[in-house]
Parts: sequence; C-alpha cells; structure tokens
Amino acid sequence: MTTSPTKLQLRNVSAGYGRKPVLHNVSLEIKGGKLAALVGPSGCGKTTLLRVVAGLLRPAKGEVLFGDQIYTDIPAERRAAVAVFQKPLLFPYLTVEENVAFGLKMRRTPNPERTRRVTEALRLVQLEGFERRRPSELSGGQAQRVSLARALVTEPRVLLLDEPFTALDAGLREEMRAFVGSLQRRLRITTLFVTHDQDEVVKMADEVVLLLDGRVEQIGPPRNFYVAPETPRAAQFFGWKVAAGVFRGCKVETALGSFSVPDGVGTPQDGICTVAVYPHKARLAAAVESQSATSPDCLEGRIEAIHDLGLRMQYVVQLGSGDLIEIETSTSQTDGCMSVQQVGARVLVRIPPEAVRFY
Repeated sequence: MTTSPTKLQLRNVSAGYGRKPVLHNVSLEIKGGKLAALVGPSGCGKTTLLRVVAGLLRPAKGEVLFGDQIYTDIPAERRAAVAVFQKPLLFPYLTVEENVAFGLKMRRTPNPERTRRVTEALRLVQLEGFERRRPSELSGGQAQRVSLARALVTEPRVLLLDEPFTALDAGLREEMRAFVGSLQRRLRITTLFVTHDQDEVVKMADEVVLLLDGRVEQIGPPRNFYVAPETPRAAQFFGWKVAAGVFRGCKVETALGSFSVPDGVGTPQDGICTVAVYPHKARLAAAVESQSATSPDCLEGRIEAIHDLGLRMQYVVQLGSGDLIEIETSTSQTDGCMSVQQVGARVLVRIPPEAVRFY
C-alpha cells in the first residue's frame, strides 16, 4: 500500500459553529509525507481544524489545499482524508475483516480488490489471523489498530489522528506511538496528529503547530519550542516560567529574580520586557551565607517536594516569588547535594543563559 506524499495547506481559514467563531485566519503548511502534531489547550480549535481538513465542517472563509488543488468545496467522502479518533468506533456486530472493508464496500470496490486491500491493511497493522474476531474480543490496542487499518485501507492522501492513544494505558500508549510513527514514516502519508501529550510531540512529530485561542501561535520542529519559543505564550505552554521584567542597567528585574542581559538584546523604549525561564535546564546548589541570591541568574528558593525518578531526581522548588518550579537533575549536576536533598532546605537555583529568553 503506497500513497504519493501530499502537501497540506490551509490559507486564512476561519471557521466555527453558528455564530460562535473558533478558528481565526489560520494559515499553515505541512510538507508531503510529514507528521505534524497539533497542540494547544482544550477549546483552542484543534478538533475544529481537523474537521475542516476532513471536509466535515466548511470554513466561513479561507481555503484548504491538498497539493496544489483547492479542496474547500469537495465533500468529505471524496476528499481522501480519513480520521482516527480516541475511541475506535468499530461496528460491534461486524468482524474485524468486515469493519476494515466497510469504507471500500460503501465505495463499491470490487470484491477481489477489496479482499486484497483488506488483507494488506491488516498485515500493515500486524493483525493477520484476526479477520473473524469481533470488536468485543479485542484488546484496546488491537481495536485501535483495526480502526487504523480501516483508515489506511482507503489509501488516503491525508491521515488525521485525534488523540487516538488517550484511552490506552501507559505501556500500550508507548507501544502504539512507536508503531504508528514507524508505519507513518514507511507509508509516507501526510499526517495531522492532535495530542495533549508533549512526550508524543517529541517522539512522533516532524513539526508542531501550536494553536492558542483559534490562532496559530508558532509552527516549527519540536526542538524550537524548548530552546527558542517565539512568543511568551508559546514559551509558557511548553513549560517555561514567564514574568514581566524591567531593565536595570545590564540586568532585568522580575518577580522571579534578576537576569543578566546578553549582548544583542536591546532595551525597549519603555524599559519593560517579558522574560521566560526554562526550569528544566536549571541547576541546584545548597544556599550558603556567602552566596547572594540577589546576584543575576541565581534565584533563591525552598524545596517543597522531592521525587525519585530512578536515574534522575525531581525537585519541586518554591521561589521567593511564590512560583513553583520543577527541576530534574542527576546527582552529578547538583552542587552540595547532601544539603540539597531534603524537603525544606534552602537552595539556589542557577539559571544558565540558554535557559532565559527576552521578549
């Protein structure tokens, strides 16, 4: 089963339900054969965007393109875009084989071709020998694979995944991530994948589309959101701590603490900026009297909780501002660790320059 990679584009798309707007002037492009993760808080428009791409919701304005062809007015049944949802939504009275063949039967695909394609789809999802089983005889992961086979058997140009692993337990979810990622790369089907799980974003996505309030906040490789978020809102969504700052000479003062200003960061006319700090790159040290928490890039705090993660330790630290941050570190990354590793201990949180962004 092969498909030609199809570039997916949305141009200035606005959409909603009745008088309630959800998407506002959304433009994006996903290269052919790539997997893009669509992320954002609940209610930001992720599922609405999928419905627009699938042809289940007509946008109020804008265009949807598959390749160079405008598909905005092409109905869902002729759009060659299929969706897999959180629940497999299989017909309980049909066998696995009949469930997978359902879409082809509706399209009146000849029996020999239908049989060939169903066999191939079940082979792809590693369910040979399950043809005669009913959905009630399947595990959660097997049922989701049947749902995926039913989508793939129609040889779609675009695959839409709407949080398909949410209902699975942690181990099976990890297995399905690896399986779907491998299958997508092998088939080179352009895929738009909705998720709330940032582990899935890192492990599966070629690109990330961040939606906030129905607008695209940032698009790019997953790494960019962790090392160079373009806006304070993008930074905050991906775990950065954000605070208002005021320039004081070569420092910026915030409620979190003070930070050194690197060369090339100009002072705005009003002297006000926004600072984002990525706590996962911070390092801990025991607070001693000779160390000043008022020095730039060194924040004073108190350990509120410690979680042993095996190879790493996670510290929940309350800063002087009242903000809680989580810092994961190994023993070799902790200075004065015997003093640090106890709840209630005063600590200094050292922030490396690459963990600070100025806006």
